[in-house]
Amino acid sequence: MAATPSRTVVGLAQPGRFDLAVSRMAEISRAHAQRLIGDGRALVDGRRGRASDRLRGGEQISAALSAAPDLTIEPESIPLDIAYEDATMLIVDKPAGLVVHPSAGHATGTLVHALMGRARDRGEPLGSISGVGRPGIVHRLDKETSGLLLVAKTDVAQASLMDQFGARTIEKEYLALVHGEAPAPRGRIEAPVGRHPGDRQRMAVVAGGREAITEYEMLAAAGGYTLLSLRPRTGRTHQLRAHLAYLGLPIAGDLRYGGGAGPGGLTRQFLHAARITLNRPLDGARLSAWSQLPPDLAACLAACGITSDRLPIGSGAMLAETAS
Repeated sequence: MAATPSRTVVGLAQPGRFDLAVSRMAEISRAHAQRLIGDGRALVDGRRGRASDRLRGGEQISAALSAAPDLTIEPESIPLDIAYEDATMLIVDKPAGLVVHPSAGHATGTLVHALMGRARDRGEPLGSISGVGRPGIVHRLDKETSGLLLVAKTDVAQASLMDQFGARTIEKEYLALVHGEAPAPRGRIEAPVGRHPGDRQRMAVVAGGREAITEYEMLAAAGGYTLLSLRPRTGRTHQLRAHLAYLGLPIAGDLRYGGGAGPGGLTRQFLHAARITLNRPLDGARLSAWSQLPPDLAACLAACGITSDRLPIGSGAMLAETAS
């Protein structure tokens, strides 16, 4: 894998919050600045701080925009399905069961290991600005969620994609099969999401949680289940699973959030990142990609007798707004 040189920018702070000062000085999004601060890669007068710290102005701030590679992560040869690729980015069609980046209990066999192996074999770089242990990573999907995931090959592409997520100009559509019937054919869930007060492994709608917005549309229903199209407008951890559980519509197969086994014996959440649209970092052109339901989810739909002409066929990508 080609190395990306470290890049650190230094400047004087403007008065106000630390994260805003870093954002202005480094010309990056506020969300990107907050990640650098949290990782300890943005400092004020040589010390770590909090994003919300108030600066008087004139303090020296530094931001390491490129993270050093984590030499403890060994590249692995793990096959990946690619829906789209150019010189600056990939769109991976992630299978259920694949963890995105190394974490406790997942020291090997992750998507990051696979990406590093692929980059090594091709002599290509991966974006380095998202932090140690996250080469090329821009966002994530839960282990048991399948579908489309963006990966940056260069720092410029990674910054572009992170900025687009921060500006909420990347459009994502998920398909979910839920227990019960939606309260309306279309709707919008605006409910704050935070850590569940009684279970630290779950998220929930809670007072004081972070803003979370999900739009939904009912595609079909049968046998006590409803197939929904979901468009998250924010990107909170487990947002879709928590929002649907809050509505009393737990996702089929989502054992952690009360969904129980799904039709056909499905025991992973019926949640698939089916479509994504973004501005291609290569040239700014609008790009749409799609991914069909994997066999286990297609069999689950068949088991409860649901069909829809809104399901993607195959996987791939197309410029402009004409994707499948």
